[in-house]
Amino acid sequence: MPLSRRSMLSIAGGAVVIGAAGYGGWARYLSLTSSSLAAPPPATAAPAQPQQSATPASDQKTQHEAERSLGDPSAKVTVAEFFSLTCIHCAAFARETMPQVEKDLIQTGKVRFVYHDFPLDQIALTAAMVARYLPPAQYYPFISALFASQDRWAFARGVNNTDEIWKIAALAGMSQDTFNAAIADADLRNWILTQQKHDEEAFNIDSTPSFVINGKKYAGEMSYDAFHKALPDA
Repeated sequence: MPLSRRSMLSIAGGAVVIGAAGYGGWARYLSLTSSSLAAPPPATAAPAQPQQSATPASDQKTQHEAERSLGDPSAKVTVAEFFSLTCIHCAAFARETMPQVEKDLIQTGKVRFVYHDFPLDQIALTAAMVARYLPPAQYYPFISALFASQDRWAFARGVNNTDEIWKIAALAGMSQDTFNAAIADADLRNWILTQQKHDEEAFNIDSTPSFVINGKKYAGEMSYDAFHKALPDA
């Protein structure tokens, strides 16, 4: 989805490496989402849990801002995806191409896949903040679920977008308190926007999805064949 000045201005005010989640886990997660998303979770569905041990605020910040990636850190090929959770072309790549990329290239150790938040609007920014408040191992299944249900939480008429994101986060086990903290985290919001500006300038990102593969940029949604052709020695 091409960037616009309006899109960028609308949000301007406002290294943990995870193992591949597995297509089976992704499918089960989407199954839960599809069957349960229509009804809001009951008030008691996600109670705040007492903390067993205090986590320093600095550690929490580090966790939220840490890299989100799939695959072997020593893989010869590193792919960075710059994506917005409200981009329909990003959703198509996640739905149609990414499962095979995960199975054939990431799980086999050929590719390390690194996610870069590049929100095109305030709704995408909110969703990205919530995603980063989940444990790193849940990041890939969660954004996959968001992409699969994009028409319900991002584009449906007459809905409260934040409430719809909360429904999916609750299915992932997030408490209401944690969700509220995520969407109110000004430091995380500013960090995402700062990283976005850096990536825009460093890699000349002007549309989503964009991919940087071993330093070379490729713009636009790609089929598996096109993606595979872009990989050196993959």
